[in-house]
Amino acid sequence: MSSLQFQNDLDRLTEVLPDKVRRYISYEKMEDVIEIVLDIGRTPEIRHAGGKIEYLGDEFVTEDDINYITGRIQEFTSDNRSGIPGTLHRISAIRNRQGKIIGLTCRIGRVVTGTIACIKDICMMNKSILFLGRPGVGKTTKLREISRLVADELGKRVVIVDTSNEIAGDGDTPHPAIGHARRMQVTQPEFQKDIMIEAVENHTPEVIVVDEIGTEAEAQAARTIAERGVMLIATAHGNSLENLIKNPTLSDLVGGIQSVTLGDDEAKRRASQKTVLEREKQPTFDVVIEILDRNTLAVYKNTAEAVDYILRGWPIRPEIRKVDKTYDTEMPEQDKHEPTISDIPKEINKLEQKIQPEHNTDSLKFSFSRQKYVDEVKGIKKIYLYAVSRTIVEKVIERLDLNAEITRNLEDADIVIAHKNFIKGGAKVLSTANDYRLQIFYVKTNSMAQIQKVLKEALQITEASETLCGYYDDAERALDEAKAAINKILAGAEHVELTPQNQHIRKLQHELVEQHNLSSKSVGEGSNRHLRIVGGKDYNN
Repeated sequence: MSSLQFQNDLDRLTEVLPDKVRRYISYEKMEDVIEIVLDIGRTPEIRHAGGKIEYLGDEFVTEDDINYITGRIQEFTSDNRSGIPGTLHRISAIRNRQGKIIGLTCRIGRVVTGTIACIKDICMMNKSILFLGRPGVGKTTKLREISRLVADELGKRVVIVDTSNEIAGDGDTPHPAIGHARRMQVTQPEFQKDIMIEAVENHTPEVIVVDEIGTEAEAQAARTIAERGVMLIATAHGNSLENLIKNPTLSDLVGGIQSVTLGDDEAKRRASQKTVLEREKQPTFDVVIEILDRNTLAVYKNTAEAVDYILRGWPIRPEIRKVDKTYDTEMPEQDKHEPTISDIPKEINKLEQKIQPEHNTDSLKFSFSRQKYVDEVKGIKKIYLYAVSRTIVEKVIERLDLNAEITRNLEDADIVIAHKNFIKGGAKVLSTANDYRLQIFYVKTNSMAQIQKVLKEALQITEASETLCGYYDDAERALDEAKAAINKILAGAEHVELTPQNQHIRKLQHELVEQHNLSSKSVGEGSNRHLRIVGGKDYNN
């Protein structure tokens, strides 16, 4: 924001303040001010960004002073907030038990540019981003600048769900700070979740921006939006990722947690107790950014991995970025060639050389995966989803070890999977997919069986793909056999022997048995190795 624009906005605020406060306010004094506080029976205060508090004169604030201000601004909403049209200032009320206003907090709104330069590369990756941080640390400022960046520089359709009018200011015309992004106002905070869904259903956005996700219903709405293939940029209550994981209301944003009972072998392998906490599902947000202070950000680029590390007590260190620096994830020119299968051993060796034993033990020593890199080199099919459960698709891909991943950007997709019942609502998306010459596959229901079937068709997993198809069929049969055996044990059988299977399928069977609080053991040698299931969780493996 230019100094002239800020001075004009500040003049709009001082116009509604009583003379005893206005006379002490000047543009030079307000450059680093966060808010002006007026409480009946106390001296007016100015609070600076560094924590300094400045008292204005010796006169106390009176009921007439409060009435003077409230008579010149719009009525307060149910969350006791109001604003000044055309500016980013916010005025919040404190009421007594009878509902009478006895105090006001005038939050100074200003456009600060350059605060997201250090994470611009992340904002351009088409991944959903969640910001965490204490109040007043600059979360909303960053949302505002990201909205303008994505709408203007990337040319995407951005809709801001502006519950308190803090992102785009009061009035019917949004503040110029959000660029060409559109803004939907929310009449009452409890309706935020409904407006989030309405934005997706009615206005075909590519990006949704939301400030302060604070309830379980809003977290569920966020998951629904993400599963429809829309990029989400949001803030949530909480100072850190670890705090968010422990918050039962909002933990679903990062995948949720569940209590799992491990088998004896697995507990010994992990060197943990038999009952542990694990991530329940795929996170709604791909990236989590903690705002440590106005100039320092801690970035977790892979939310699922970060949550798994924290729950298992493994060391994890986020990437620290400074606001006054820029970061570029582009590869050097000489490394920009497309890798081939023959490059795999050479590239793996290069990556492994970066993980040296003498490095600090707190480094991300568990983060490297050979198989993951091999899959990336081979080329992964990218799937765009419309009204199809992202959670179930992720589970199918993981369970069947498919060489595919979900993308939020239609331009990057190789295929599209859409829900048949939502064809009409997604006409524009599907039309664009046709323009890109993308194949579209339809599911009738969001069930595991239906999505498995369509994924198999979409990825051309036919009889010609003998290995994967054979694995798919064998795994299904083996799990069905394990379910039948579990039912026999629960009905009173002492133990049940299963058909011999390979190691990967036996692992799936072990996991299924553990979910029913039973025990299993791999017995036999070579091609005859199979599971023996017994009742009771204390069976010695």
